[in-house]
Amino acid sequence: MKISQKDLWAGFLLMFLAFIGLWINGGFLGLGLEQHTLGTARRMGPGYMPMLVLWLQMALGALVFVLGLRGGPDDLEDWKKLDFVTLAVAIAVGILIWRVMEATGYNTNYIQVGAACLIGLLLLAISPAWRPLGMVLGSFAVFGLLLEPLGLMVSIVALCLIASLADREHRPLGVAGMCVFLCALCWFVFIYELDIRVPVWPGSF
Repeated sequence: MKISQKDLWAGFLLMFLAFIGLWINGGFLGLGLEQHTLGTARRMGPGYMPMLVLWLQMALGALVFVLGLRGGPDDLEDWKKLDFVTLAVAIAVGILIWRVMEATGYNTNYIQVGAACLIGLLLLAISPAWRPLGMVLGSFAVFGLLLEPLGLMVSIVALCLIASLADREHRPLGVAGMCVFLCALCWFVFIYELDIRVPVWPGSF
């Protein structure tokens, strides 16, 4: 049976990050650092959307992992020294930043984890093999960190811009169109229809 090592590691990383997020959010077997109120699909509590996204990420990671067992080697399969080094450094630095922020009494969990994940994933993206995964997941961390201080629209634009760097051949016009589309869609679904109480623009709260 041919195995794709990179797919296996990518799937494992997705599941690991989802597990950490669910543990912090309190949505994994009822255990967690914080028990956020889930609410309903119509009236979402602070823990509902993170729980939903993290379980979807867990499922995606499991799918990538299983497909990696059957994917077989390709031209990207050979691990280089840079791939090992960036993976090890990214994990070590991310955990270190999280622990240091926690030890200094910084009590906002999502900022601790978000900053640690962002820096770790940007370090991971130094390796060309890890660049797509690092930039896409890093864009999610940026979205979470910017949502409260800068609002939904700025956060979506930042997410699209950073995620687009995963593809060196991305088209600026396509990225701009995606920004406009996602901003309009998210405003209609989450603000207009579901009446989610999040800032839309900087200083709107």
